[in-house]
Amino acid sequence: MSAVSTIPTLSGNYGAGRMQLTRSFITVVFSTVVLLVACLVFAPSSVSWGALSGSLPFAAIIAIVGLGQLLVVQQGGFDLSLPGAVSLAVVVSTHFPQQNDGLLYQAVLLALVFNISIGLLNGILVSVFRLNAIIATIGTNALLYAAVFAMSGGVPSVTTDLLATIAGGETLGLPNAVYFALGATALVSFMLKKTVGGRRFEAIGASPAAGEAAGLRVRSYQMMAYVYAQLFYCLAGILIAGITREPTAFQGDSLLLPSVAVVVLGGTSLLGGRGFPISTVLAAFFLNQLSQFALTVGVPYSAQTIIQALALGFGIGVYSLRRSGNVRKTT
Repeated sequence: MSAVSTIPTLSGNYGAGRMQLTRSFITVVFSTVVLLVACLVFAPSSVSWGALSGSLPFAAIIAIVGLGQLLVVQQGGFDLSLPGAVSLAVVVSTHFPQQNDGLLYQAVLLALVFNISIGLLNGILVSVFRLNAIIATIGTNALLYAAVFAMSGGVPSVTTDLLATIAGGETLGLPNAVYFALGATALVSFMLKKTVGGRRFEAIGASPAAGEAAGLRVRSYQMMAYVYAQLFYCLAGILIAGITREPTAFQGDSLLLPSVAVVVLGGTSLLGGRGFPISTVLAAFFLNQLSQFALTVGVPYSAQTIIQALALGFGIGVYSLRRSGNVRKTT
Protein backbone atom coordinates (compact mmCIF):
# COMPACT_ATOMS: atom_id res chain seq x y z
CA MET A 1 0.00 0.00 0.00
CA SER A 2 2.75 2.45 0.94
CA ALA A 3 4.79 1.55 -2.14
CA VAL A 4 1.86 2.30 -4.42
CA SER A 5 1.13 5.59 -2.70
CA THR A 6 4.65 6.86 -3.24
CA ILE A 7 4.58 6.50 -7.02
CA PRO A 8 2.41 9.58 -7.71
CA THR A 9 4.68 11.64 -5.47
CA LEU A 10 7.73 10.65 -7.48
CA SER A 11 6.04 11.33 -10.81
CA GLY A 12 4.89 14.71 -9.56
CA ASN A 13 8.46 15.63 -8.66
CA TYR A 14 9.61 14.56 -12.11
CA GLY A 15 7.06 16.81 -13.79
CA ALA A 16 8.10 19.75 -11.65
CA GLY A 17 11.71 18.96 -12.51
CA ARG A 18 11.03 19.28 -16.24
CA MET A 19 9.38 22.65 -15.76
CA GLN A 20 12.20 23.83 -13.50
CA LEU A 21 14.78 22.69 -16.05
CA THR A 22 13.36 25.12 -18.60
CA ARG A 23 13.16 27.96 -16.08
CA SER A 24 16.64 27.35 -14.68
CA PHE A 25 18.23 27.18 -18.12
CA ILE A 26 16.47 30.32 -19.32
CA THR A 27 17.31 32.16 -16.09
CA VAL A 28 21.02 31.34 -16.32
CA VAL A 29 21.21 32.17 -20.02
CA PHE A 30 19.36 35.46 -19.54
CA SER A 31 21.55 36.42 -16.58
CA THR A 32 24.68 35.61 -18.56
CA VAL A 33 23.55 37.69 -21.53
CA VAL A 34 22.77 40.64 -19.26
CA LEU A 35 26.18 40.30 -17.63
CA LEU A 36 27.96 40.21 -21.00
CA VAL A 37 26.10 43.33 -22.11
CA ALA A 38 27.14 45.07 -18.89
CA CYS A 39 30.73 43.98 -19.52
CA LEU A 40 30.64 45.41 -23.05
CA VAL A 41 29.30 48.73 -21.78
CA PHE A 42 31.24 49.25 -18.55
CA ALA A 43 34.30 46.97 -18.85
CA PRO A 44 34.91 45.94 -22.48
CA SER A 45 38.40 44.67 -21.67
CA SER A 46 36.86 41.91 -19.53
CA VAL A 47 35.29 40.32 -22.63
CA SER A 48 38.26 40.70 -24.95
CA TRP A 49 39.57 37.43 -26.37
CA GLY A 50 42.74 37.74 -24.32
CA ALA A 51 40.76 38.09 -21.10
CA LEU A 52 38.39 35.25 -22.00
CA SER A 53 41.16 32.85 -23.00
CA GLY A 54 42.84 33.55 -19.68
CA SER A 55 39.70 33.12 -17.57
CA LEU A 56 37.96 30.25 -19.38
CA PRO A 57 40.25 27.56 -17.89
CA PHE A 58 39.24 28.66 -14.40
CA ALA A 59 35.58 28.74 -15.40
CA ALA A 60 36.07 25.16 -16.60
CA ILE A 61 37.56 24.20 -13.22
CA ILE A 62 34.56 25.70 -11.41
CA ALA A 63 32.23 23.84 -13.77
CA ILE A 64 33.96 20.50 -13.10
CA VAL A 65 33.90 20.80 -9.30
CA GLY A 66 30.32 22.10 -9.59
CA LEU A 67 29.31 18.90 -11.39
CA GLY A 68 30.83 16.86 -8.58
CA GLN A 69 29.07 18.91 -5.93
CA LEU A 70 25.85 18.63 -7.95
CA LEU A 71 25.78 14.85 -7.55
CA VAL A 72 26.10 15.12 -3.78
CA VAL A 73 23.51 17.90 -3.49
CA GLN A 74 21.09 15.76 -5.50
CA GLN A 75 21.21 13.30 -2.62
CA GLY A 76 20.45 16.06 -0.13
CA GLY A 77 24.02 16.48 1.13
CA PHE A 78 27.05 18.77 0.90
CA ASP A 79 30.61 17.70 0.24
CA LEU A 80 32.89 19.94 2.29
CA SER A 81 35.89 17.70 1.59
CA LEU A 82 36.21 19.33 -1.84
CA PRO A 83 39.07 21.72 -0.89
CA GLY A 84 41.23 18.95 0.52
CA ALA A 85 40.37 16.56 -2.32
CA VAL A 86 41.35 19.06 -5.02
CA SER A 87 44.49 20.09 -3.14
CA LEU A 88 45.57 16.47 -2.68
CA ALA A 89 45.16 15.79 -6.41
CA VAL A 90 47.25 18.88 -7.14
CA VAL A 91 50.01 17.82 -4.75
CA VAL A 92 50.12 14.21 -5.96
CA SER A 93 50.26 15.20 -9.63
CA THR A 94 53.11 17.67 -9.03
CA HIS A 95 55.23 16.25 -6.18
CA PHE A 96 55.13 12.57 -7.15
CA PRO A 97 56.53 12.96 -10.71
CA GLN A 98 59.13 15.58 -9.71
CA GLN A 99 58.91 17.10 -13.22
CA ASN A 100 59.42 13.68 -14.84
CA ASP A 101 56.91 13.14 -17.65
CA GLY A 102 57.41 9.39 -17.43
CA LEU A 103 55.94 9.31 -13.91
CA LEU A 104 52.93 11.48 -14.70
CA TYR A 105 50.60 8.58 -15.52
CA GLN A 106 51.47 6.85 -12.27
CA ALA A 107 50.82 10.09 -10.40
CA VAL A 108 47.39 10.42 -12.03
CA LEU A 109 46.51 6.84 -11.09
CA LEU A 110 47.69 7.42 -7.54
CA ALA A 111 45.57 10.58 -7.29
CA LEU A 112 42.55 8.62 -8.53
CA VAL A 113 43.11 5.91 -5.91
CA PHE A 114 43.33 8.51 -3.14
CA ASN A 115 40.22 10.36 -4.27
CA ILE A 116 38.14 7.23 -4.79
CA SER A 117 39.14 6.03 -1.33
CA ILE A 118 38.06 9.29 0.29
CA GLY A 119 34.82 9.17 -1.69
CA LEU A 120 34.11 5.70 -0.33
CA LEU A 121 34.88 6.92 3.18
CA ASN A 122 32.49 9.85 2.80
CA GLY A 123 29.81 7.63 1.32
CA ILE A 124 30.08 5.02 4.06
CA LEU A 125 29.99 7.62 6.83
CA VAL A 126 26.90 9.31 5.36
CA SER A 127 24.89 6.44 3.87
CA VAL A 128 25.79 3.53 6.17
CA PHE A 129 26.56 5.16 9.51
CA ARG A 130 24.02 7.97 8.88
CA LEU A 131 26.35 10.78 9.91
CA ASN A 132 25.44 14.31 8.94
CA ALA A 133 27.05 15.00 5.55
CA ILE A 134 28.52 18.32 6.64
CA ILE A 135 30.15 16.85 9.75
CA ALA A 136 31.41 13.75 7.94
CA THR A 137 32.98 15.62 5.03
CA ILE A 138 34.56 18.26 7.28
CA GLY A 139 36.30 15.42 9.11
CA THR A 140 37.55 13.82 5.90
CA ASN A 141 38.69 17.22 4.66
CA ALA A 142 40.93 17.47 7.73
CA LEU A 143 42.38 14.04 6.90
CA LEU A 144 43.00 15.13 3.34
CA TYR A 145 44.90 18.23 4.40
CA ALA A 146 47.00 16.11 6.75
CA ALA A 147 47.93 14.01 3.71
CA VAL A 148 48.63 17.17 1.70
CA PHE A 149 51.07 18.45 4.31
CA ALA A 150 52.69 15.04 4.74
CA MET A 151 53.36 14.79 1.02
CA SER A 152 54.28 18.38 0.20
CA GLY A 153 55.43 19.95 3.44
CA GLY A 154 53.46 23.00 2.35
CA VAL A 155 56.01 23.69 -0.40
CA PRO A 156 54.81 24.02 -4.03
CA SER A 157 56.35 21.99 -6.83
CA VAL A 158 56.59 22.65 -10.57
CA THR A 159 54.38 20.47 -12.74
CA THR A 160 55.65 18.33 -15.62
CA ASP A 161 55.88 19.70 -19.15
CA LEU A 162 53.48 17.03 -20.39
CA LEU A 163 50.77 17.98 -17.90
CA ALA A 164 51.29 21.66 -18.67
CA THR A 165 50.77 20.90 -22.36
CA ILE A 166 47.67 18.78 -21.80
CA ALA A 167 45.94 20.92 -19.19
CA GLY A 168 47.32 24.36 -19.99
CA GLY A 169 47.49 24.14 -23.77
CA GLU A 170 44.96 25.09 -26.44
CA THR A 171 43.23 23.21 -29.25
CA LEU A 172 41.47 25.00 -32.11
CA GLY A 173 41.84 28.27 -30.23
CA LEU A 174 40.15 27.07 -27.03
CA PRO A 175 41.87 26.12 -23.76
CA ASN A 176 42.05 22.35 -23.33
CA ALA A 177 40.45 22.67 -19.89
CA VAL A 178 37.24 23.78 -21.63
CA TYR A 179 37.12 20.50 -23.56
CA PHE A 180 37.52 18.54 -20.34
CA ALA A 181 34.63 20.51 -18.82
CA LEU A 182 32.44 19.92 -21.88
CA GLY A 183 33.24 16.21 -21.80
CA ALA A 184 32.39 16.01 -18.10
CA THR A 185 29.12 17.85 -18.74
CA ALA A 186 28.15 15.51 -21.56
CA LEU A 187 28.95 12.47 -19.41
CA VAL A 188 26.94 13.64 -16.39
CA SER A 189 24.00 14.76 -18.55
CA PHE A 190 23.86 11.43 -20.36
CA MET A 191 24.19 9.35 -17.19
CA LEU A 192 21.55 11.32 -15.29
CA LYS A 193 19.01 11.85 -18.03
CA LYS A 194 19.40 8.92 -20.43
CA THR A 195 20.10 5.89 -18.25
CA VAL A 196 17.96 3.87 -15.86
CA GLY A 197 20.54 4.26 -13.13
CA GLY A 198 20.51 8.04 -13.53
CA ARG A 199 16.74 8.23 -13.26
CA ARG A 200 16.83 6.06 -10.15
CA PHE A 201 19.59 8.26 -8.74
CA GLU A 202 17.41 11.35 -9.13
CA ALA A 203 14.32 9.60 -7.81
CA ILE A 204 16.17 8.52 -4.67
CA GLY A 205 17.43 12.07 -4.16
CA ALA A 206 13.88 13.38 -4.42
CA SER A 207 12.51 10.86 -1.93
CA PRO A 208 14.74 8.23 -0.28
CA ALA A 209 11.75 6.74 1.53
CA ALA A 210 9.91 6.24 -1.75
CA GLY A 211 13.04 4.69 -3.25
CA GLU A 212 13.28 2.19 -0.42
CA ALA A 213 9.58 1.38 -0.77
CA ALA A 214 10.16 0.74 -4.47
CA GLY A 215 12.99 -1.68 -3.67
CA LEU A 216 15.89 0.50 -4.82
CA ARG A 217 19.31 0.26 -3.19
CA VAL A 218 19.16 3.70 -1.66
CA ARG A 219 22.35 3.50 0.40
CA SER A 220 24.41 2.33 -2.57
CA TYR A 221 23.26 5.24 -4.72
CA GLN A 222 23.89 7.72 -1.92
CA MET A 223 27.37 6.33 -1.29
CA MET A 224 28.34 6.38 -4.97
CA ALA A 225 27.37 10.06 -5.23
CA TYR A 226 30.40 10.88 -3.06
CA VAL A 227 32.67 8.58 -5.06
CA TYR A 228 31.64 10.12 -8.38
CA ALA A 229 32.07 13.60 -6.92
CA GLN A 230 35.65 12.78 -5.93
CA LEU A 231 36.45 11.77 -9.51
CA PHE A 232 35.53 15.27 -10.66
CA TYR A 233 37.52 16.87 -7.84
CA CYS A 234 40.50 14.76 -8.87
CA LEU A 235 40.14 15.88 -12.50
CA ALA A 236 39.92 19.50 -11.40
CA GLY A 237 43.04 19.18 -9.25
CA ILE A 238 45.06 17.61 -12.06
CA LEU A 239 43.97 20.34 -14.48
CA ILE A 240 44.86 23.06 -11.97
CA ALA A 241 48.32 21.56 -11.62
CA GLY A 242 48.86 21.88 -15.36
CA ILE A 243 47.29 25.30 -15.76
CA THR A 244 49.11 27.10 -12.94
CA ARG A 245 52.49 25.34 -13.45
CA GLU A 246 53.56 25.80 -9.80
CA PRO A 247 50.40 25.39 -7.71
CA THR A 248 50.30 25.72 -3.95
CA ALA A 249 49.07 23.10 -1.51
CA PHE A 250 45.89 25.09 -0.90
CA GLN A 251 44.49 25.38 -4.43
CA GLY A 252 41.16 23.82 -3.45
CA ASP A 253 40.34 26.37 -0.76
CA SER A 254 38.82 28.89 -3.17
CA LEU A 255 36.57 26.35 -4.92
CA LEU A 256 34.16 25.25 -2.18
CA LEU A 257 31.84 28.27 -2.21
CA PRO A 258 31.73 28.54 -6.04
CA SER A 259 30.94 24.83 -6.33
CA VAL A 260 27.81 25.24 -4.22
CA ALA A 261 26.90 28.58 -5.80
CA VAL A 262 26.84 27.22 -9.36
CA VAL A 263 24.72 24.25 -8.31
CA VAL A 264 22.16 26.57 -6.73
CA LEU A 265 22.28 29.09 -9.59
CA GLY A 266 21.76 26.19 -11.97
CA GLY A 267 18.40 25.47 -10.35
CA THR A 268 19.12 22.31 -8.34
CA SER A 269 17.27 22.11 -5.04
CA LEU A 270 19.39 21.93 -1.90
CA LEU A 271 16.87 19.39 -0.66
CA GLY A 272 17.90 16.91 -3.35
CA GLY A 273 16.21 15.47 -6.41
CA ARG A 274 16.70 16.41 -10.03
CA GLY A 275 19.92 18.05 -11.11
CA PHE A 276 20.69 20.30 -14.05
CA PRO A 277 24.26 19.75 -15.31
CA ILE A 278 24.10 22.08 -18.31
CA SER A 279 22.64 24.92 -16.28
CA THR A 280 25.30 24.30 -13.62
CA VAL A 281 28.09 24.66 -16.18
CA LEU A 282 26.55 27.83 -17.61
CA ALA A 283 26.33 29.18 -14.07
CA ALA A 284 30.06 28.48 -13.67
CA PHE A 285 30.81 30.68 -16.68
CA PHE A 286 28.45 33.34 -15.32
CA LEU A 287 30.08 33.33 -11.87
CA ASN A 288 33.60 33.43 -13.30
CA GLN A 289 32.73 36.26 -15.68
CA LEU A 290 31.07 38.15 -12.84
CA SER A 291 34.35 37.97 -10.93
CA GLN A 292 36.27 39.19 -14.00
CA PHE A 293 33.85 42.09 -14.42
CA ALA A 294 34.22 43.04 -10.75
CA LEU A 295 38.01 43.01 -10.99
CA THR A 296 37.97 45.11 -14.16
CA VAL A 297 35.78 47.82 -12.65
CA GLY A 298 38.06 48.05 -9.61
CA VAL A 299 36.56 45.72 -7.02
CA PRO A 300 39.49 44.28 -5.01
CA TYR A 301 40.26 40.59 -5.30
CA SER A 302 39.62 40.19 -1.57
CA ALA A 303 35.94 40.94 -2.24
CA GLN A 304 35.52 38.00 -4.63
CA THR A 305 34.27 35.73 -1.85
CA ILE A 306 31.59 38.30 -1.00
CA ILE A 307 30.50 38.36 -4.64
CA GLN A 308 30.27 34.57 -4.72
CA ALA A 309 28.30 34.56 -1.46
CA LEU A 310 25.88 37.13 -2.87
CA ALA A 311 25.43 35.00 -5.98
CA LEU A 312 24.72 31.97 -3.78
CA GLY A 313 22.22 33.98 -1.72
CA PHE A 314 20.54 35.18 -4.91
CA GLY A 315 20.18 31.62 -6.17
CA ILE A 316 18.75 30.41 -2.88
CA GLY A 317 16.34 33.35 -2.83
CA VAL A 318 15.10 32.65 -6.36
CA TYR A 319 14.64 28.97 -5.56
CA SER A 320 12.75 29.80 -2.36
CA LEU A 321 10.37 32.07 -4.25
CA ARG A 322 9.71 29.38 -6.85
CA ARG A 323 9.13 26.75 -4.18
CA SER A 324 6.75 28.96 -2.21
CA GLY A 325 4.88 29.76 -5.42
CA ASN A 326 4.49 26.07 -6.20
CA VAL A 327 3.23 25.42 -2.67
CA ARG A 328 0.54 28.11 -3.04
CA LYS A 329 -0.59 26.64 -6.37
CA THR A 330 -0.95 23.17 -4.89
CA THR A 331 -2.94 24.48 -1.94
